[in-house]
Amino acid sequence: MLVRLLYVSRAVDPDASSATQSILAAARQHNLNNGITGILCYGGGIYVQAIEGGRKAVNHLYNHILKDPRHTDVELLHYEEITERRFGGWTMGQVNLSKLNTSIVLKYSERPEFDPYSVSGRVSLALLEELMATASIIGRA
Repeated sequence: MLVRLLYVSRAVDPDASSATQSILAAARQHNLNNGITGILCYGGGIYVQAIEGGRKAVNHLYNHILKDPRHTDVELLHYEEITERRFGGWTMGQVNLSKLNTSIVLKYSERPEFDPYSVSGRVSLALLEELMATASIIGRA
């Protein structure tokens, strides 16, 4: 059974570029071996990640993320059983949230800065889908 999980967290280190690269590298290797696909968005010290795969593998990965010392304030935004993957082309795609087009952000947010802590999981997922449709996601590895 396939599931999709979406969570938000804050980076412990305000300059999260090295942590982000470390997370991406580990995710790409781990995810390929465990049938997990997804996308990692980061910016302004915030991570938003969607992960898809078998229920057991996704739940195991999320439990690992909850214990990861590079994150704090981890909140589950959305969890659902799915019939197909939306991010199947990425072992872990990436988006820099601080470089988003303001008009895209304003479609989903009250303010021009996207704050996933203040919107629903469905809104965050809709933004990710738009980013995918507009080719804003990089790193198809």
